[in-house]
Amino acid sequence: MVQILNLGSDSGRRLPAGSSERSRRKSEARRLDILRAAARVFRRRGVAAAGMREIAEEADLSPGNLYYYFKGKDELLYFCQHRTLEQMHAAVESARATAAPVAEQLRSVLAAHLHCTLDELEGATAHLEVEALPDKLRQQIVDKRDAYERSVRALVAKGVKRGEFAPCDAALVTRAMLGAVNWTARWYRPDGAQTVAEIARALPEYLVRGLSSYARHSSKATARAPVASTISRRAKSC
Repeated sequence: MVQILNLGSDSGRRLPAGSSERSRRKSEARRLDILRAAARVFRRRGVAAAGMREIAEEADLSPGNLYYYFKGKDELLYFCQHRTLEQMHAAVESARATAAPVAEQLRSVLAAHLHCTLDELEGATAHLEVEALPDKLRQQIVDKRDAYERSVRALVAKGVKRGEFAPCDAALVTRAMLGAVNWTARWYRPDGAQTVAEIARALPEYLVRGLSSYARHSSKATARAPVASTISRRAKSC
């Protein structure tokens, strides 16, 4: 049975009373090292086939030391997904706190999303493997993921309301965008042709530009409509 942990700044493992902040940071860094090692195993073997012993070997730990940090693969997956979503929520809040145009806010959120999934975990697919979690843990992640999706959708809707984006189905557009950025975890390789920074610049720009360009096109078409109507009326009166 998986113990549900409070995954806060010290990553969910309660440290002894009196532990220094330095110890907490060291523990956090070690967990991230383990997640990176797990990411490499997941890419080679798949999440279902990967075992804790193999992850321990990849992380250069004994199985006993690995179990000190994570009691099992379910807990490791939960930590990965929870941490990633916490960072994504923070990116949305940070973007919304600025006075920047909505298009810029949305680009920054999508860029942060990419950095969260590709920088820290080197393209790990672990944060996508929600179905691999037990029901109780899975529901917590699904609820947090849905809340994040609603926040991104609210940005898209705000852009439409302000005229920065063309009228659209905000839910459909949001899911398409998040699907595109999530899929990078499937194909990204640290030794590939593009760096994370390059992907995080180019992909959000491409995704958001479609909404913005369509809005400008629609605006120009609307502006031309009265002129065309006037010409039509004059032609009929001749």
